[in-house]
Amino acid sequence: MMLGEPDPMNSRAADNAPPLGDATLTGPVAVPSPTYRWYHKTGALLLTIFCMAIGIFLVIYPWTESWARNYFAALAPEWHAYWDNLYVRGAVSGLGVVNFYISLAEVLRLRRFSRH
Repeated sequence: MMLGEPDPMNSRAADNAPPLGDATLTGPVAVPSPTYRWYHKTGALLLTIFCMAIGIFLVIYPWTESWARNYFAALAPEWHAYWDNLYVRGAVSGLGVVNFYISLAEVLRLRRFSRH
């Protein structure tokens, strides 16, 4: 403690504070609802459209004929056995399902904008 500072142990400010269980304290404070601007709504809509498009693409594309003839398949010819593996195609389609699920969840969250 430095010279000129009040002693916290002898401070009378702690004596003036209301006790924790005092009935004069108010209840919960109402929080105002958030204000959504146009860019919040547009961003949510674009995310929904993007995830839906990517999801549909990833579900369908691995099962087409052009899957084995794309740029990435020709990048490393030794990986061709893995690229044509049905489990790899299924995993890519599974990522598409996850993206599609995210888009549907975001569609349900878009209802928050209709209340305001």
